[in-house]
Amino acid sequence: MKAQTTIYDWAQSRAIIDIGSNTVRLVVYGGPPRAPVTLLNEKVTAKLGKHVAETGRLSDKAVDSVLAALRRYKALLDLAQVPRVDVVATAAARDATNGPAFLARIREIGFEPRLLSGVEEAETSATGVLGAFPGASGIVGDLGGGSLELVDIADGGTSHGVSLPLGSLRLPPLRARGDRVFVREISRMLAGADWVAEPEATLYLVGGSMRALGRAMMVQLGWPLDDTQGFALDAAKALELAKRFARRGQALRQIDGVSASRAASIPDAAALLAVLLQKLEPKGIVFSSWGLREGVLFGSLPDAAQREDPLLAGVSAFVEPMGVDAALVEATVAAVREVAPLAETPVGRAAVMLCLAAGRVEPNLRRELPTEWGLQKRWVGVDNAGRAALASALRASLGKGGAGQVPWSALAPQDLLFEARTLGHAARLCRRLSAGSARVLGQVRLRAKGDTIVIDSSDPNLVGDSASRDLRELVQHCSTPAA
Repeated sequence: MKAQTTIYDWAQSRAIIDIGSNTVRLVVYGGPPRAPVTLLNEKVTAKLGKHVAETGRLSDKAVDSVLAALRRYKALLDLAQVPRVDVVATAAARDATNGPAFLARIREIGFEPRLLSGVEEAETSATGVLGAFPGASGIVGDLGGGSLELVDIADGGTSHGVSLPLGSLRLPPLRARGDRVFVREISRMLAGADWVAEPEATLYLVGGSMRALGRAMMVQLGWPLDDTQGFALDAAKALELAKRFARRGQALRQIDGVSASRAASIPDAAALLAVLLQKLEPKGIVFSSWGLREGVLFGSLPDAAQREDPLLAGVSAFVEPMGVDAALVEATVAAVREVAPLAETPVGRAAVMLCLAAGRVEPNLRRELPTEWGLQKRWVGVDNAGRAALASALRASLGKGGAGQVPWSALAPQDLLFEARTLGHAARLCRRLSAGSARVLGQVRLRAKGDTIVIDSSDPNLVGDSASRDLRELVQHCSTPAA
């Protein structure tokens, strides 16, 4: 219960309010700082920047809508006693002539908004991507309502940020001028910016419209995942799909997980992406669910917290309420490392945690855990191959060790999936031997001996019929070549 209180206690949370050109959004984060849990995600689609390009001003209607939302947010946060609230405003407030008066009215509500410059907005979004993808290198493209931010990332830092007036609210009138004008204007803006892309870099895509496009691409491909976080494509396939979704006059069918308003932005986002792919020449694209708000959050962490592995931080917090603590995890890794060396990698250690936690779930609820915990849950710091490995390990730990027909088989190399199944079998055996006791498991080692595996235990009476059966399944699996 202590871990649950830490994760879901608003008194230990942090709120970020993002006043964007399309929406004003409140997100309240709890849980471990390196892998925050979203306690609340609420937005109002005010379209604050809709008329800025034409009139240079924020409309009274949009301003009133934003202020009404902010008053609710203020009341909610005060009553919940959230200790820290960050408020950031971006392109619409930055570009409008009445932006300063708008920010003054926000201060009257009791907030202290920080107006980000275009470069600051670009670098903050890129910092969010670095938080989601440790070690990421390439270009971050954040498509907001009023602007497109581009910034280089490498070696854990950002550089050369630029902001262009190509937000999702500005794209429709630009596209209405014709495809040639659309391409020419974007090319002109890119050429005029004090920024040059390195060819063959990875392009990380951020923003609600880009995520909607990513989800549409996943559906088109029959992708086994629902979450766009970490969804990656090579440049050629991305360009093919971007051109397909950019076609005018097509009727997009309802896409699960995408609102009607976001779906309407998909053709324009696709058209923009097609131009970026041809002009920036990346080797591929990756969609990121972390952006500006998470950049504010991650950028404020101390260096030691930033260096933590986000996957391990998130999974640790998730399994701790189920009695899977650090001592049990370490004992399991020590017990299986000789026969399942994957356990010593971040993905393998995360898989160990989930396999141990699966044993604490009611048997009738375990069937969907490989999909729900391995594939669909939004873990940060893991790619598609890692998700497939988590799912494979979980499946094996639940007594379904064969490769079989699984939806994630195309997401990872077969040798990785084989290693993950080995780890799942070994974790199941350890779970059975120890009854989930770190003290007991500390006296157990799985040893490779010739063509077989033996249990090295301080007390041979520990091995019962069920554990013997699990051991035979582990040996049989290891003797079968990876498919």
